Amino acid sequence: MTKILTIYTKYMAVWVAILGAIAYFYPKPFIALKGGMDIFFAMTMLGIGCVLNIEDFRNIVRQPYIVGIGSLMQFTLMPLGAFFVAKALKLPPEITLGLILTGAAPGAMASNVISYVAKADVAYSVSLTTVSTLLTPIITPTLTYVLAHSILKVDFLGMFFSIIKMVIAPLILGLFLKYRFSKTIERIEPVFPAISVTFIIFICSLVIALNREFLVMLTVAVIAAVVLLNMWGMSSGYAIAKLLKMNVKRRRTLSIEIGMQNAGLGTVLALKHFNARVAMPAACFVFICIFTAAVMAEIWAKDCK
Repeated sequence: MTKILTIYTKYMAVWVAILGAIAYFYPKPFIALKGGMDIFFAMTMLGIGCVLNIEDFRNIVRQPYIVGIGSLMQFTLMPLGAFFVAKALKLPPEITLGLILTGAAPGAMASNVISYVAKADVAYSVSLTTVSTLLTPIITPTLTYVLAHSILKVDFLGMFFSIIKMVIAPLILGLFLKYRFSKTIERIEPVFPAISVTFIIFICSLVIALNREFLVMLTVAVIAAVVLLNMWGMSSGYAIAKLLKMNVKRRRTLSIEIGMQNAGLGTVLALKHFNARVAMPAACFVFICIFTAAVMAEIWAKDCK
């Protein structure tokens, strides 16, 4: 069972593509579940909390300097990159807002798995993801407001409380459950990443179901913007790590961590506080960032053999 769950989690991008196609042709079942979106994402974060360890937080205390650098890069390179990509491509206001919201999201939890496959520094990856996630309630709404409030109205407080409810509270609950029932949780640990992947797949499929009439018109522009943002994050993350003379493992880690965003959160926030068109860049980014990072991970893993 563990092997099956691991394979299922590893090929998230494939399931996103398959379920996305089903949602396009049969949207009603997905749209009917839209009301449970907040709960679905909270369950994702609960599952992630259950697989984190106290040791992950000790790594942050031991290496605050490199964690601080990585977090600073996360919340500057990606949101600014999103802003300039949108301007360069002259994207419509709603797509611009969606791309900025994607860039302002924290690091993706899937980056930890990708870092493991790439033979990068997994402890560093977990530390970066954890810190960026904990900073999200303040930084994500702030960056979105600063970079996008002139485009469309941005509800800072609404986003702040949504993130507390959907990210921080379930994450803390997951950590508590891991601490309180550690032996039980350890026995069923592979289940939690699979649960998280399932909900992310559903969220992406929901966006496709809600955007059927816009997909033909906007797909090329959205994909181009998302690919450019993803490539910018991965390449700049690696380049700056090299400039700072980090070792190869940490260069790979920063490349993956900066290039991958928690676009599932961006998608949910867009649907909750804006509309389905705003959510399109984030939903597209989920697939693109996993695909590119997985390809690089395979290449880097082979280099280590």
